[in-house]
Amino acid sequence: MPSIKKNLIKAAAILVIALIIYIFGFFPTLVQKYYSTGFYLYISSILRFISSIFPFAIGDIIYALLIGFVLYKIVRFYKQRKSLKRQDRILVPLQVLNFFLLLYIIFKTVWGLNYSRPSISEELGIGNEKYNVKELVVLGDYFIQKTNNLKLKQGKIPAYTIKELESKSAEAYLLMSRKNKLFQYQNPCLKSVLNSWLISKIGIEGYYAPLSGEANMNMNLPDFVKPYVSCHEIGHQLGIAYEDEANLLGYLTASNSIDVNYQYSANYEMLRYILFEIRMKSPDDYKLLYLKLLPQVLADFRTEKEFWRKYNGDMFGYMDAAFDSFLKLNNQKKGIDSYQDIVIWLWNIHKSEVRKTEVRR
Repeated sequence: MPSIKKNLIKAAAILVIALIIYIFGFFPTLVQKYYSTGFYLYISSILRFISSIFPFAIGDIIYALLIGFVLYKIVRFYKQRKSLKRQDRILVPLQVLNFFLLLYIIFKTVWGLNYSRPSISEELGIGNEKYNVKELVVLGDYFIQKTNNLKLKQGKIPAYTIKELESKSAEAYLLMSRKNKLFQYQNPCLKSVLNSWLISKIGIEGYYAPLSGEANMNMNLPDFVKPYVSCHEIGHQLGIAYEDEANLLGYLTASNSIDVNYQYSANYEMLRYILFEIRMKSPDDYKLLYLKLLPQVLADFRTEKEFWRKYNGDMFGYMDAAFDSFLKLNNQKKGIDSYQDIVIWLWNIHKSEVRKTEVRR
């Protein structure tokens, strides 16, 4: 049975490669040195260069083709199940194993190993000191003042095109790259998803497509949200795998942009996380802080909440819990002992400034 022997050898070779990659992931320092700041920078830049040639999201097409291929194979197997030979009982599972092992290897090679890199908070020199409730409330007040002030500086919010977001976000990253090479962003490639309605229904603002190197935007989002989301998704392109870490990179980039719309978008989004945390830990303080929000900022909260009400009930529930009527929060068993990494990092970034502000009062 040469076909079985051939597939066994292939499966063994692929499995060895997959195991080597898997084991390599247990060494964050090596992953950082040889992959995240080495091989990955080249492969991601090449993928973005190729993808940027196309005016549409080719990643969506690749995933659709993969799903179609799997469904075709399943249907074909089902139709031919009665005519399968004895050797097919070994051959078919081997082929399936080989297929998924190859997908694993490709995913890990083009992006997935970034999950094993050390936290970028260490690379950026940001501490992990936890806050108490009083400090969290002070941080919330600080971000409310920042967000209110930026809102007053805003004019009419642009109806961004995807190319404008790509260009402005690349400029913001260029500005940050002068301070830290982690923000270096070559061959910009920001795309609009092919089906914004479907992505909105799922509750997604944007996503990174590892196989094509594209950062994909949900262009149905309210315009004041888009600058931050674009910077967040570009963070994933730069090899930042975890969501909280992409939030951090997106915040630092957008908030340091020369464009006030980017600054507002970043601070608005971070205020959302902070208020959600305060809502869990101290509802009474939340009510007092809520009263300090400008009507224009509250209007943006309502706009975003209504957007998710239209498309996705779960996201609407999150927005409602964070910004409007008090709801009993599900799946927060730790309650006051729970922490969001992004809020911890925001506290450590701004604590000295926050404390000075508090002293002046």
